Amino acid sequence: MTTHLALLRGINVSGHNMIKMEVLKSALEAVGFQNVQTYIQSGNVFVDTEKENAAAVGFKIKQEIFKAFGHEVPVVVIGKTDLEACFKNNPFLKEANLDIKKLYVAFISTTLRSDSLNDLKMSQVKPDEASIDSSRIYIKYDVGAGKTRFDQKYIEKKLSVTATIRNWNTVTQLLKMYEER
Repeated sequence: MTTHLALLRGINVSGHNMIKMEVLKSALEAVGFQNVQTYIQSGNVFVDTEKENAAAVGFKIKQEIFKAFGHEVPVVVIGKTDLEACFKNNPFLKEANLDIKKLYVAFISTTLRSDSLNDLKMSQVKPDEASIDSSRIYIKYDVGAGKTRFDQKYIEKKLSVTATIRNWNTVTQLLKMYEER
């Protein structure tokens, strides 16, 4: 069995794409996923399956959400090593007096090119900062996530990818949950 973490984008936000986590859990168990565990209402779902391919798992989850709830929900599936890499490679964690509440990670559907940071045109979203590592973008917001243009829609438009963003506290909790499984 392989454990995957599915990050669902855009559910239970401002009354849109409403899905109760218990109902989602039941729907995923009904199609063969095991040990389904959710974290908060924003769409973080652990599943165990014989399938090792993350993209195939994400596609199956996306299909089931559409079938069961009628919502077209982008899904990014990551593994434990990806979360561990967040802690190892996040350059902002080395800063003194860092406000963790302004730290986020955008998980991307594909591996990014090393020059993808240029494509983001960060000068348009200054003073927010970003750093790219494989299929993650580390973000440090100047004011906060609610007051920036540098959001998932901006990232998706500039890089032609699927992205979903989690705050640092959520990333920390998800790694802890992975380790407890």
